[in-house]
Amino acid sequence: MSDHVIIHDDGPVRTVRMNRPDKKNALTEAMYEAMANAIEGASGEPGVRCLLISGTRGVFSAGNDLQEFHHAATTGAGLGTSTVRFLHALARSQRPLVAAVQGVAVGVGTTMLLHCDYVVAGSDARFSTPFVGLGLVPEAASSLIAPRLMGQRHAFSLLVMGRPLDAATAHACGLVNAVVQPDDVYSHAMAAAREIATLPPEAVAVSRRLMRGSPDEIVARIDEEVGLFKQRLMSTEARTAFESFLSRKR
Repeated sequence: MSDHVIIHDDGPVRTVRMNRPDKKNALTEAMYEAMANAIEGASGEPGVRCLLISGTRGVFSAGNDLQEFHHAATTGAGLGTSTVRFLHALARSQRPLVAAVQGVAVGVGTTMLLHCDYVVAGSDARFSTPFVGLGLVPEAASSLIAPRLMGQRHAFSLLVMGRPLDAATAHACGLVNAVVQPDDVYSHAMAAAREIATLPPEAVAVSRRLMRGSPDEIVARIDEEVGLFKQRLMSTEARTAFESFLSRKR
């Protein structure tokens, strides 16, 4: 279990909190593993009826850890097994997923939200997916889910053009359910999670399955993206983009 992920059960709600604020909750393989464990484990616990994913004060997640990303790009490793396991866990979660988003949500910090059933964002939230600008492709089945959720044009602007969304725009195009003051994000998200947890669980599960469609379709798209992501990491476009990006960071 990673110290950078805090799992806490409060009655029927399990909170999965990314807790690496010094790195803006950039996700490591150990963090992906811990989050996957929490999501998969909830499916076997009748007392857990809803999951709440959150970051720390002022930041949700800056996406994948840059050092691990750079390693994947230079060695051809592609997305790690724990990363893929986490994405599969989101797609196959048998419990409703609620998210509480403050501040930046970059890359997988945004695409994981597409798997959530209810998302509360602070007015300070900013969503971006810079994959194509780095010579890569979208992940987490975002190429499938985002056009369905947001419409083709909004999805293209976000996923391909890499244009960020502020909270109000994310709300308007359906990425988030509610926008509140930053300090109120967690309490509003928890209230939504508790409301969901009071509903008849079998009826929730069946209704959710009808609305979301087959998880196998989503997992298949995740796996297709993973394969293409690995190919793109080895491309000249990606290597050039990474070197340029990292030189700016230095």
